[in-house]
Amino acid sequence: MSRRGWLWIAFVVVHVIVAVLGFVLPNIPMGDVYLVYEPWARDAIEGRGIAGISYEWIYPQLAIVPMVLALGLEWIAGYEIAWALVVTLADALAFAMLVGRGRSNGRTIAAGFWLVFMLLLGPVGMYRLDGVTVPLALAGCLWLAGRPLVASILLAVATWMKVWPAALLAAAVIALRRRLVVVGGALIVTAMTAVAVVAGGGGAHLLGFVAGQTGRGLQLEAPVSAIYLWQAVAGVPGAFVYYDRDILTFQVTGFAVDAVIAAMTPVLAVAVLGVAALGVFLAWRGARFATLFPPLALSLVLAFIVFNKVGSPQFLTWLIAPVAIGLVLDRRRWLLPAAVALVAALLTQLVYPVFYDRIIVADAFGATILTLRNLVMLALFAWAAVRLARVPRGTRLRPSARRTQHPIIP
Repeated sequence: MSRRGWLWIAFVVVHVIVAVLGFVLPNIPMGDVYLVYEPWARDAIEGRGIAGISYEWIYPQLAIVPMVLALGLEWIAGYEIAWALVVTLADALAFAMLVGRGRSNGRTIAAGFWLVFMLLLGPVGMYRLDGVTVPLALAGCLWLAGRPLVASILLAVATWMKVWPAALLAAAVIALRRRLVVVGGALIVTAMTAVAVVAGGGGAHLLGFVAGQTGRGLQLEAPVSAIYLWQAVAGVPGAFVYYDRDILTFQVTGFAVDAVIAAMTPVLAVAVLGVAALGVFLAWRGARFATLFPPLALSLVLAFIVFNKVGSPQFLTWLIAPVAIGLVLDRRRWLLPAAVALVAALLTQLVYPVFYDRIIVADAFGATILTLRNLVMLALFAWAAVRLARVPRGTRLRPSARRTQHPIIP
């Protein structure tokens, strides 16, 4: 059997295993699907209001699309299976683009990385909205050099489902010479979305997801929350873990927590702008797309994770696209960060769902696993930032030579 055939067999096996794990692992890892996504989809279809249009929502407006699509497939075996099928179909399209004819070692390694990462991360990577945005983001990254308009549209659609692909869009605008095309594609999607929302009477809620995120507290899994989590483990008065019923997540609190909450948004902005500024400088000094985009994309994505006051376990899926692109373009240099990302994925599955019931009661063992995961993420961010700073500046290549430097071009 060909290498491509084995990859597709592995694709099917991994997706079946991960889908089943959602039903057998503890702490309802697919709870968001039937407790949150399905009711939102039914409300939209049955005329009780469309999230993001009829009322403010924590997600951008296009997030309702895959939720409704899954509702159309629930006749097969229920909404949970329908959601898994939607994610699997989206993954299959992106996987086909990534594998191609199966002749590239870089693409083969990247495909293998994606499957192993998915298996180690577990069901939270499938049974969350992020599971739909990952294949869109990866497809967009694969097409950036050859079809920047299509790539930009895909990335913008993903951004209007879940904000994180904006980091990849920003990296593309900085690293790609045809940046105006990238901006144009993003503006097309944004304009079409805005017109549809306003036409539906939801103009006042168009950017409601921004306020919904900035007003949140410190989520339990966020790196900054370790300050209060370990205080809760030690029994420090006033420090504890609690469940926020408005946003349906566990958060931490303690001394001066409001000041920390207020500080985290500016800290995140400074980190992201700092990484972006370095990328702009390197692009101005002649850094090539193939060497600049992967570390810049990974640095921006990790900045969104490690400096964020929100730290949901599904955020780890964001690593797939930039690491996979790094492996496609320079597999030898990117094998180390890929391995570190796999360790982070495994630790994340141990955090949630495996030992989550111990973490939410401030158990020392659970807190240790979570802290180790966050330290691994910080180490990966450090690697990405150093790699970005060391991107070689060079003279501009001739068009014919430049194309040979872009193995992601189909």
